[in-house]
Amino acid sequence: MAKTVIVLGAGVGGLNVASLLRERLPGSDKVVLIDQSFEGALGLSLLWVLRGWRRAADVTVCPSQDVLHGVEMVKARVRLIEPDRRKVVTDAGEFSCDALVISLGADLAPTMVPGLAEALEAGQAEEFYTLEGSARLHDRVRRFDGGRLAVLVAGVPFKCPAAPFEGALLLADLLRETGARDDVSIDTYTPDPLPMPVAGAAVGRTLVDMLTAYGIGFHGQRTVERVDGEAGELHFADGSRESFDLLAAVPPHRPPAAMRGTSLGPSGWIPVDARTFTTGSRGVWALGDVTLLTLPNGKPLPKAAVFAEGAADVVTNGVLRHLGYEAPEPWFDGHGSCYIELGDHLAAKGEGEFLAVPAPQVTLHEPSARFHEEKAAQETDWLKRWNA
Repeated sequence: MAKTVIVLGAGVGGLNVASLLRERLPGSDKVVLIDQSFEGALGLSLLWVLRGWRRAADVTVCPSQDVLHGVEMVKARVRLIEPDRRKVVTDAGEFSCDALVISLGADLAPTMVPGLAEALEAGQAEEFYTLEGSARLHDRVRRFDGGRLAVLVAGVPFKCPAAPFEGALLLADLLRETGARDDVSIDTYTPDPLPMPVAGAAVGRTLVDMLTAYGIGFHGQRTVERVDGEAGELHFADGSRESFDLLAAVPPHRPPAAMRGTSLGPSGWIPVDARTFTTGSRGVWALGDVTLLTLPNGKPLPKAAVFAEGAADVVTNGVLRHLGYEAPEPWFDGHGSCYIELGDHLAAKGEGEFLAVPAPQVTLHEPSARFHEEKAAQETDWLKRWNA
């Protein structure tokens, strides 16, 4: 009897899983990929749009039936998931399946911080976690000729742990290009004690040193409670306030609405097995930003595309075995890497084993042009693969 697999979300994880399943399943079995738009972008491209090295139109990912041959593509918003029944309710109808893969990502939620959504709407603040926001912030900073620029992490967890600090470094690089750098002070604020805390204190301190070397202030353990866009002030939980003339914010993240209230996880983030990405419901897997994967040291695996891509083959093998087909034993090795842009086409590279016991073993390599070029090659490969 023919079998059906449903994949929710056409981001890095969902696209890879749908493609791999279609390659490895018999033609009589169905692979259904559901996404609300089938349009997106890699996180690494957002930073280059912010810097002005890319245009938004050049880095948009729009996979078509030509590159997902044999995959049934359904453009619809997911309204409800019933994991125990492997049933999905969308605004295009209801779907049932033999195996369900959830890769719905994370939503930006500026309303979670009082005043932030209003400041973004009024243009007193910008964000750089969307293509549109990155392009707007680039234009604003090109016209910014002096004052205080604050880069704020407005809540945890958030996608790509290095991105807020890369953003600050690339904004500093852009201001050097415009000639305004000496007239602009840049400070970063985050609830975490150090940048990228999952990578360990040594990596965090090195990143702080990088920021300091480029004249950028780092302020850890600063949890924002309110943004006053009219006054240009950040109000923090410790009672302190900081002024700004322009705010570049990383909005709080929350699970997609369809995940809230399911049996998969009380918070909406989906707990998964660290090696197999199985969930608490049989025949249901999750990968990517929607997941909560707890590392041996108790910290969560970072929400980053590299891990979603690494999980895709693991999830595919798990689905195949669940459906009764031969496949290797699913096993995620926890290896990951990320690039940290400094400007001037230089990047550092952090890589390591994130499932190492008792804590991740991460090495931060010295900045070089080679790492910037490696990152560019990854972007090119991805765009060619899914926009062919």
